[in-house]
Amino acid sequence: MISHKAVSVLLATFVLVVFFISQSQSHASDDAKFRAESGSDSQKVNLSLYYETLCPYCANFIVNSLAKIFENGLISIINLRLVPWGNTFLKDNNTWVCQHGPDECVLNTVEACAIKVWPDLGAHFSFRFVECVERLHLQNKHGEWESCFRSEGLNSKPLVDCYNSGLGFQLERSYADETAGLTPPHRFVPWVVVNNQPLQDDYQNFLSYVCRAYKGPRVPKVCSSHQDMINSAHEENSIGQGCYASEAKRQQSKPPTQKESESPTAS
Repeated sequence: MISHKAVSVLLATFVLVVFFISQSQSHASDDAKFRAESGSDSQKVNLSLYYETLCPYCANFIVNSLAKIFENGLISIINLRLVPWGNTFLKDNNTWVCQHGPDECVLNTVEACAIKVWPDLGAHFSFRFVECVERLHLQNKHGEWESCFRSEGLNSKPLVDCYNSGLGFQLERSYADETAGLTPPHRFVPWVVVNNQPLQDDYQNFLSYVCRAYKGPRVPKVCSSHQDMINSAHEENSIGQGCYASEAKRQQSKPPTQKESESPTAS
């Protein structure tokens, strides 16, 4: 005969099992609800920005336009890709020339590493760092870019390791191939592409294109509540400005910048 104590233990175990199953189902239900409300990745709009770090038009776009998607909720329907290569070109397997000089080569690689080591754009990590660097450039302080580790509360070691190991150079090579394969070829940067559609001179109106391209159920308020604003912006800002690839070609006669030209230091 089973003792009273054994029965009590069995009952307690049964209650715990039921509790954990119910909790698991509840969490699964919450996760499913969250996915349904946020929209699946397949429903998100792909937005790619091809840029170079010391182009003032790129910096202005990142700081004063693109950063707003994290404030107005548009990031919830966007798969965002940053591609820091721009009008840079390779001289050979180990050297390249950047439109705005050696510092740009360094910072392109630094931001490539930031994108690699802090990939969670939804949590702002890599984008916050990139935005910080580009904001300093707008203030003519891009030489102080390492201060962004401290101001954004980020550990510098993963990025520095990426840069010093040569991984950053490899990432830049892959960005070079991707940028060279754009159809049609990019004419300038910032070059914004929404669901494989290059916005060309109309890149400042990317919000309008993203909202129109999104077919999911959870339309952000910035799309549904400000359609008049979107339309007026589309009319007023139809001419974009940028750093042109044709101008960058004139840099080919200058001495190439080695990938070892400068190394960030861990703090």
